Amino acid sequence: MTISEPAARHPALGKVDAEANRQLTTLDGWRKFIENPLTPPVVLSRDALRRLTPTERDLYDDGRLDHHARMLVVATSFVEKTVTCGRRLVLLNRHAISARRGLIVSGLPGTGKTIAITQLGRAHELLDRARHPNVPDRIPVLYITVPPAATARMVAAEFARFLGLPIRSRLNMTDIIEAVVGVCTDTRTGLVLVDEIHNISQVTRSGAEVSDTLKYFSERIPATFVYAGIGVENSELLAGTRGAQIAGRFTLMPTRPFPYGAEWKALVATLEDTLLLHDHPPGSLVRLDRYLHNRTDGMIGALSHAVRGAAIDAILSGTERVTKESIDAIPLDHAAETTASPLKKTARR
Repeated sequence: MTISEPAARHPALGKVDAEANRQLTTLDGWRKFIENPLTPPVVLSRDALRRLTPTERDLYDDGRLDHHARMLVVATSFVEKTVTCGRRLVLLNRHAISARRGLIVSGLPGTGKTIAITQLGRAHELLDRARHPNVPDRIPVLYITVPPAATARMVAAEFARFLGLPIRSRLNMTDIIEAVVGVCTDTRTGLVLVDEIHNISQVTRSGAEVSDTLKYFSERIPATFVYAGIGVENSELLAGTRGAQIAGRFTLMPTRPFPYGAEWKALVATLEDTLLLHDHPPGSLVRLDRYLHNRTDGMIGALSHAVRGAAIDAILSGTERVTKESIDAIPLDHAAETTASPLKKTARR
């Protein structure tokens, strides 16, 4: 690359720009998520490393850093169960005229709720594309997140934003809803994913209006609705008459921390296989599986954060390996740091 070459034209920087636009809450970002599985960079031999210029080495390391910065999607038993249950509901709702059944994925932060529902969406969209090849105007899946302190208009606007519909101040709620319903119906939307559903409270006026808006969308759009949130079964979303109606139509699938066992060990092994480090002894992370369970309290989000963080530090520091000490140096979320029992905290030392 010469000094006069525009930075935006450099392939490494272009890749960063492309990654910045992978927001799942827009149609373009969702399609990038579906269409472009990211390929990890190749780990170079020591001889090839020595032949790199300083700039080339920086770009090579940056590619590895970017790889470890991404959240790994692992086909855990919970993800597979969510995909199976979701696809079953889509089939059962296929010919339903009203009162379609839905799914609620609920659990603690870091237990894989968003991964599970987005993998359900991915499976649904890929199947839809296989059944309708060369039909680019279909939108099989719609994904939104509920904003904090959301109003009905804000949620309706999230639907419109995903679809790329303009939201002008002069448009009223009816205009937005009719535009969304029209596009979803015309493009055969069959699955609607609503994340952060715990931000809705039935005991407030605005929360009740949001709930009513989602219910109206579910009645007008011939699709299966899937909600995901923190502790939904004990939240105000299921309070009162509106909450009872949701509880009567939605299947609840709770997420939990992983117990220490075969699946946890396999999960650690899968994470270790993704490491792109030059001096990491194979199997050394697997031998720490019980320590990692104690360290993260069985939370997949905390495990991924700890391992990826230690891998990033290994590249930045030049050690090129993940160790117990480097993982211990990674601060986890407050919940993972405070929920461990005194016995577990002792085991970490």
